[in-house]
Order: sequence, then structure tokens, then C-alpha cells
Amino acid sequence: MLLALLLAGCSPDTPDTPDAPRRWQPRPGTAWQWQLSGPVDTSVEVPVYDIDGFENSAAVVKSLHADGRKVICYINAGSWEDYRPDQKAFPAAVLGKGNGWEGERWLDIRQLDVLRPIMAKRMDMCRSKGFDAVEPDLLDGYTNETGFPLTAAHQLAYNRMIADLAHDRGLAVGLKNDLEQIPQLVDDFDFAVNEECAEFSECASLTPFVKARKAVFHVEYDVPTGKFCPTADRLGLDSMLKRLSLDAWRQAC
Repeated sequence: MLLALLLAGCSPDTPDTPDAPRRWQPRPGTAWQWQLSGPVDTSVEVPVYDIDGFENSAAVVKSLHADGRKVICYINAGSWEDYRPDQKAFPAAVLGKGNGWEGERWLDIRQLDVLRPIMAKRMDMCRSKGFDAVEPDLLDGYTNETGFPLTAAHQLAYNRMIADLAHDRGLAVGLKNDLEQIPQLVDDFDFAVNEECAEFSECASLTPFVKARKAVFHVEYDVPTGKFCPTADRLGLDSMLKRLSLDAWRQAC
């Protein structure tokens, strides 16, 4: 089992503390698939899948596990979505401006006491379906026009709360984007997920994760692989080209 994990670019599960549940720790050099739209194509030969937590059943996760894959549970932690089954759990007071995606509004992440139980239930869903990890999206609201006076300190507190909720359930957790706070958060998260660092010449900001032997799962949408893969390979990122729809299509480095 240990040899198989090492060949897949993964480490053995490692405990948070001696008494904590064991959790997965993906290492640099781990190929992955990210599919958030359409029925999951389980035939992609990679050791890690990142799929929507609400839209996929425990049976899908079990099927991927049967093929030896680890599975990441995508949830939105930074904005409200009007199409999720728990959308009525969010009081109006925490809903801010639209974030540019239809049916979504930024959350007031200062209100930890309100959002903690909602996000805890989402983490419980991920755990109950058998996921190994969580990808909480939109963890950089403070850099956007949310409708709230969010600061870097608010974001750090919220992101650490999200990480703690995942770890309390034995789940690994990834830091999504939020490049400016990587130095403060690299110890709190088990891997990183990044979009478009090559397009904006920001990929070097992700190296603290690689140096900590934590995987960086990276995608580009508009930059051809020939332009970003050499840099991604040099930095130790696990990179691929995807369509913005995040369907099954992928072109890996």
C-alpha cells in the first residue's frame, strides 16, 4: 500500500494530532482531474478527482475509491448560491453583492457564528459521502467588492475556521487562490488549488506549498500548455488546461 501511494504521488494518511482522525496529504507530483459540470467521467487515469460535493452521490465517490482514487469535495465557502439545497439556511444579513456568477452573492465572512454551522453541515455532507478532502471555493472575498468592509484579518480568521472544520472531520482541505495570504496559511491547509496563476504571472507565489511538500493543483483556461507548462513543471505545480465550464475535458502538462 505504501509503495502504491508513493507511486501515485500521494503520501500515507497522516494524523493531525495523536488523537485526531487520520487524513490524506497529497504531495507535489500528483496528477488530478477537476470536473464540476456534467456526469463525472470516471475513466481519466489520475489518482485524484475534484468534483462537486452537492451534485455527486456517495456511490460516485465509492466508484472512484474502488479504482484507487482520492476524491476532493468541491463546496462554495465564500458566496451564497441560490441553487443549493441549503440556500435558505443563509440569513439575508450575510448576503452581499453578486460575484459575477448567476445566482451567487458574496458572504459576510465576518459573521463566523452564523456561517460556522452552515459550513460545518457542508463538511458533514462531504464526510458522509466518503470524500477524502474539501476544496472550499472563494476564500479571497476581501480582495473583491463584496458589499462588506472585509479585511485581510477577517479573511485569515474565516479561512482558518474553514480549515479547522475540515480537519475536525478528518478531511484534508485546500486553499483556493488567496495568493497574498499563502505565507500565513500554508501551515493551516493541506494543499492549494489555483486558477490562472500563469496568466497573471503569479505562480511563484505558490511555492511555499511545494516547499512544504504539499501539492498545488493548478489550472489555466486561456493560456496554452506550451506557454505555462514549462514554468509549472519547474515550480513543481500539478497543472492542466481546462475549459471554464470545468467539464471532463482536460489537457495536462
